[in-house]
Amino acid sequence: MALFDELKENPGAKTRRRVILAVVAVIIVIAGLWWVLRYHTERVTILHFMNAVIAGNMQQGYQIWKPAASYSFKDFVDDWGPNGYYGPIKSFRVSKTEHLRGGSGVEIRVRLSPYQSFPEDDDMAKQNKTKEVTLWVQFNDQSISFPPY
Repeated sequence: MALFDELKENPGAKTRRRVILAVVAVIIVIAGLWWVLRYHTERVTILHFMNAVIAGNMQQGYQIWKPAASYSFKDFVDDWGPNGYYGPIKSFRVSKTEHLRGGSGVEIRVRLSPYQSFPEDDDMAKQNKTKEVTLWVQFNDQSISFPPY
């Protein structure tokens, strides 16, 4: 047998190799989908909350927040209302989602802007008016709060 002679391969080996490659590809696709969608529910909760705040529907935003008894509606409006600490809010972007090991929820960072369309990264005059807030969304009931630390 010379170096460039054709090797005869068992047809069953080719089939096994294809099956193994297909299984590995399926596992990679499933892992990728899990990675992308793992905090989807919590992000949707934040999207509903922020859209209610932007629309000026403070009562709906307060209901989505599901506050503890110590966080009154007045406190909520003082934070999120048009004249509140974070207001006025006209647009937002979710910038980062992070799960703290052993935590009962997920930390979601949201960038808030007083402009109708979120400013471009190179528009420094408008970017200086954006604020970043970190919110905590509980896994069990999708309630929102500020991080527990």
